[in-house]
Amino acid sequence: MALKATVIKAELHVSDMDRHYYGTHNLTLAQHPSETADRLMVRVLAFALFADGQLAFGRGVSTDDEPDLWQRDLGGDIERWIELGQPDESRIRRACGRAREVVVIGYQPRSFAPWWEKNTAALARQDKLRVLELPRGITEELAALFERNMSLQCMIQDGEVQLIGAAATVSFTPIVHQAPGDASRS
Repeated sequence: MALKATVIKAELHVSDMDRHYYGTHNLTLAQHPSETADRLMVRVLAFALFADGQLAFGRGVSTDDEPDLWQRDLGGDIERWIELGQPDESRIRRACGRAREVVVIGYQPRSFAPWWEKNTAALARQDKLRVLELPRGITEELAALFERNMSLQCMIQDGEVQLIGAAATVSFTPIVHQAPGDASRS
């Protein structure tokens, strides 16, 4: 018998001073049986970083034709495609052909660093691509905020992110390896 996804609810209050975006989102996430609390919280964080009324979660980790999150305009065109982890370089190229902006958020430093080193040259040619990395240890701190029904406050200012939950506060600045139109890399 197949295991079912666990339903997670999150009330997310976003105050993004960098983008002048302020909003409250009531999120319902399906946690796949193979998905850890760390990864689920990275999905919530990704939503907070790019919060928008049109941003939505993809169908899940078992779906190849959709990203982890995406934002479509009212005409159905993909404005933003967000991948977590270390996606295949060909998948990123295809996404760059379909979306106005593609974001990769690396959250496992031990595996992300070799992935980035291997793919830097090829990805530098993608002018729609933004590559971010979460600092070491942040995913474990994010997992400490995890609850089946959670209320979170996210504040972003000058690139620094603060995610506040009932149990703790997580503060960090994502490492930017590549930004759209930026050929420079770290």
